[in-house]
Amino acid sequence: MAVIAVVDYDMGNLHSACKGLEKAGAITKVTDSPADIEAADAVILPGVGAFDPAVQHLRSRNLVEPIKNAISSGKPFLGICLGLQILFDGSEEGKEPGLGIIAGTVRRFHPEPRITIPHMGWNQLEFTQPDCPLWQQLPHNPYVYFVHSYYVDPVDPDIRSATVTHGSQRVTAAIARNNLMAVQFHPEKSSSAGLHILSNFVAQVKTTVLV
Repeated sequence: MAVIAVVDYDMGNLHSACKGLEKAGAITKVTDSPADIEAADAVILPGVGAFDPAVQHLRSRNLVEPIKNAISSGKPFLGICLGLQILFDGSEEGKEPGLGIIAGTVRRFHPEPRITIPHMGWNQLEFTQPDCPLWQQLPHNPYVYFVHSYYVDPVDPDIRSATVTHGSQRVTAAIARNNLMAVQFHPEKSSSAGLHILSNFVAQVKTTVLV
């Protein structure tokens, strides 16, 4: 059975993500150990909260290089919410440099009439990479659950695997490049669509393990 390391750096409740993964047939290991991350079949980097404390916690626990090594090794990697944003070069939310794995910046939504910031609640995904492993056998434009005031703006637009529209602003909702996948929304809070996305990730992990 696939073992998925869920990186623990004191930035969010990990229980709900683990529960969804376990329902999909994975063994989860919540850890801040570089050795556990290296040994796992796949890695998930969740996160809620602010950008600067997140990267500070990762660096203080010496987790940046293990995360980069996991991605470069080719094992499936999934970032969730803040775990997507800290993969980028930096954020308008703070001053700390991000991990620099994806070229680009995390930007704040522009205020406009009749939209709320944070963007919070259910909204529809618009797939830009329909063949992304996370989206397999999902309905067209599924609703998922968002809670964020900032969004990622990658230098390379082709890395976007889904977008979402909030007011007049259409922004990146997910990215995918080879084994690296990350989403702005919370699959663990997104009902059946979210569970299906986590199941798709687990299926991808199992395929990789068999190979």
